[in-house]
Amino acid sequence: MKRYLLAASTVAMLALPASGALAQDGAVETREDVEGIVRDYLLNNPEILLEMQTVLEQRQQEQQAVAQSKIIEEASDRLYESSYDGVIGNPDASVTVVEFFDYNCGFCKRALADMEALIAENDDVKFVLKEFPILGPDSQQAHIVSMAFQKLMPEKYEEFHTRLLGLDARADESAAMTIAKDLGADDAALREAMKDPQIMASFSDTFELANALQITGTPSYVVGKEVVFGALGKDVLAEKIKQAAQ
Repeated sequence: MKRYLLAASTVAMLALPASGALAQDGAVETREDVEGIVRDYLLNNPEILLEMQTVLEQRQQEQQAVAQSKIIEEASDRLYESSYDGVIGNPDASVTVVEFFDYNCGFCKRALADMEALIAENDDVKFVLKEFPILGPDSQQAHIVSMAFQKLMPEKYEEFHTRLLGLDARADESAAMTIAKDLGADDAALREAMKDPQIMASFSDTFELANALQITGTPSYVVGKEVVFGALGKDVLAEKIKQAAQ
């Protein structure tokens, strides 16, 4: 509130001559007089401060959306074409949803059903999955296994992803390895693939993209030219997909 009061009084003073302002009766008002008038007005009309905050937030959101749209356009190859990203859905779909996720994110687990339903209902959409391990060492190890498995057995990645994300227990290297081997991965080949330095480079690139897009949590999505934060539900994503397809 002090910030808004100061801003309001500053604006008022900028509109005055240096020597003061004329009141209705012709008397010269000092800076203190004007600040007092502004203070009394704001105290009697506090809703103005809320209006100012709303306008400020709207402008910030608009500026953020413009910046994000520019980044999405400039980084389209990194967003949509990374060889280490898993793809679920029709690979030739005209609409792509990029999801930043962590295998230990509870909201991501809940959002899994949304993705599955959207793909089942719309054969012209695909999800590109950005492995974004932000929830500790266990997450990073699980994602390393995931990326190695996706490289070795891309045809079974969807099943791997669904099973690991759907775990009730915490996802870690052991859990991920168990699922991978159950799906037919060779232990030695998988562990060798996990050493690929490109995996860590891919993590770095994903973190860099997330930072540029102001993504700090999971799940977050890129749909069309828009960033969508949080597990907002199937209907919200469906509407965003519809808009992106137009």
